[in-house]
Amino acid sequence: MSPSSDTRSKVITTFRDQPTFSCAQCAAVIALQDELISKAFSGRDGRGYLMHSAVNLKMGRREERPLLTGVHTVADVYCMGCNDRMGWYYHKASDHSQKYKEGKYLLEREKLVKENNWKLDG
Repeated sequence: MSPSSDTRSKVITTFRDQPTFSCAQCAAVIALQDELISKAFSGRDGRGYLMHSAVNLKMGRREERPLLTGVHTVADVYCMGCNDRMGWYYHKASDHSQKYKEGKYLLEREKLVKENNWKLDG
């Protein structure tokens, strides 16, 4: 599926009443806040969040990309709701010290909205 194809109907609703990160463009849920590993990462457009998992994303093609910590095999990830590029998925790290990133997502902070889902008892 190409990033430009229409996938809005495929967005799933998940994580009822749990704190999440959502797409800033279309409000599709992208990840649980509990899946956050680190806020100390850099994306293409600023700060990034390293996440254990994410949903409502489709993967672009795999490529070797030089990043701040060396060359990694990554694939850009796109929101299923609006096709906005949200960050990338780490397939493989060439440097042994970077292997912990494999199988994780880097999500661009500016592309996310933090949804706390707090309930006020009145």
